Amino acid sequence: MVKKLIGRKLKSSRLKRDKTIQQLAGMSHVSSNMISRIERGLTIPSVEILMKLADSLGLSLNYFVEEAEKGNTVISTPAGQGAPIFFFEDKHQITSLTQGLRDPGFSVFVDTLEAYCNSGEGGMVHTGEEFAMVLEGTLKFVIEGEEYQLEKGDSIGFKAALPHRWENTSTQQARILWVVSPPPNV
Repeated sequence: MVKKLIGRKLKSSRLKRDKTIQQLAGMSHVSSNMISRIERGLTIPSVEILMKLADSLGLSLNYFVEEAEKGNTVISTPAGQGAPIFFFEDKHQITSLTQGLRDPGFSVFVDTLEAYCNSGEGGMVHTGEEFAMVLEGTLKFVIEGEEYQLEKGDSIGFKAALPHRWENTSTQQARILWVVSPPPNV
């Protein structure tokens, strides 16, 4: 478990900084082969190597191991009692249904969007996959320039590397269930 945790955190941190394995290797003086093996969960790095990688990414050594013994292996969330993790001007509220899950490979959120709330003009692009299901209301998605109008009960799944954005085009509130992998650091 610790090998996979360190590997996921290293890869996530590297990708968030828009660095290739080769670039990180040059910055840290750790071979690209070793970085690849760590990211794939095939080896546990020595403290010295982990310190070099952490320093190159502007992170503490603790960042890579602090969750290994924290969190739960089972999360049960009663209706309406998820962990609020994001608010934006009373128009956009995200509630986590998996907050506290140890070493997750995905995150599940309920997103409450007021009328006409949107993700912005530009298309978002990031790693992983996303799945969205409309629980209430309607939501328009634009993925690679193609529009998808979703109503209650409709869902959509896509590679997050495709430019995408969303908008509640209705005068009513919308509630969306999201499954995101890998989980974002929120």
